[in-house]
Amino acid sequence: MSETVRLPGRHRAPLPEAAPPPAPEPARTPASRPAGTRGAGWGRHGRARAAGAPERGTGGTRPGKQRDAFFDNAKYLAIVLVAMGHAWEPLRADSRAAAALYITVYAFHMPAFIVISGYFSRGFDASPARVRRLVTGIAVPYVLFEAAYTLFKRWAGGDPTYPISLLDPWYLTWFLAALFVWRLSTPLWKVVRWPLPLALAVAALASVSPDIGDDLDLQRVLQFLPFFVLGLVLKPEHFQLVRRREVRLLSLPVFAAALLFAYWVAPRISAAWFYRRDSAQELAAPGWTGVPMTLAMFGCSVVLVACFFAWVPRRRQWFTVLGAGTLYGYLLHGFLAKGSRFWDWYDAGWVHQPLGAVAVTLFAGTVITLLCTPPVQRLFRFAMEPKMVWAFRRDAAELRKSV
Repeated sequence: MSETVRLPGRHRAPLPEAAPPPAPEPARTPASRPAGTRGAGWGRHGRARAAGAPERGTGGTRPGKQRDAFFDNAKYLAIVLVAMGHAWEPLRADSRAAAALYITVYAFHMPAFIVISGYFSRGFDASPARVRRLVTGIAVPYVLFEAAYTLFKRWAGGDPTYPISLLDPWYLTWFLAALFVWRLSTPLWKVVRWPLPLALAVAALASVSPDIGDDLDLQRVLQFLPFFVLGLVLKPEHFQLVRRREVRLLSLPVFAAALLFAYWVAPRISAAWFYRRDSAQELAAPGWTGVPMTLAMFGCSVVLVACFFAWVPRRRQWFTVLGAGTLYGYLLHGFLAKGSRFWDWYDAGWVHQPLGAVAVTLFAGTVITLLCTPPVQRLFRFAMEPKMVWAFRRDAAELRKSV
């Protein structure tokens, strides 16, 4: 479900008065490339891509940097699964197959999105420029959409007294609050010796702590934290490993086994475990089960995320450009997802038939695709990626560039 970050504007540098023509660059051969750079890290002509560069919003890149098609493809496919999962939720009670698909997808779609968010947060250093992008790309959209969702609930949900509270994220805005906290904590995870085990310990302790409360959906912030930290510690060569042919072939029986297990476990477990918003005690389970469940679900999610990445295309596809708008699709489709419940769309009997479930799935995929398109991005950029130059002081580096 991707993370928006505003990049500073570009400034033209003065042209030199006279300069000799540059010497021709020697041809780069496959043997001259650094090890492990074949694939997403290198373009067709041997030019390095900005695979690890911080993004603008969920998809922008620094000026002069080429986007990595693999990550844009992964973000688009993950956000499509998010929308389909929301569409399947009301169908679970009538279809065990829908419940199995729902559980399987929920086991890895948000973890995959969070891993990518962590991977592209590796360069966050709390510098003034990055803090400004954190505010304009995450904090401001959180405030605007929290207010918009609340007003929508008052109107469409028939709850005119529902309060606007920035401390209690409603529906999808929890991800923005979590991403804000995770990114601020990035410098800490970059200096500790064992970041991932420490993050897992924090998540496990949160799962047995019912007194944490609902402020900022802190349970989700802490229980999803290991996936963000995993993204921070990953390197480009790790993504190369999961995209090997043998991994792709192995992922097929792994996914099949996951679906079969989900079909068996669907009537025996609450899907709320995969939301990671409650402690074990709040899910009517003994407190001690929180720790093994946290570790087991993390392991299963990581395996499925790796299988998902194994099948993400590494070359440009027709949907690659939509990877830059995944946060737009994520936040905007929530109005339709919730509205379908408020307006009783699922009361129609045909929706709960096999063909109806297929139609709902295709409709969800189409809607989320349209909401990620460039026209929608341009229309809602004022809310998702506001410039807000007036709100910040210009530092010395920017002043030097402008003279």
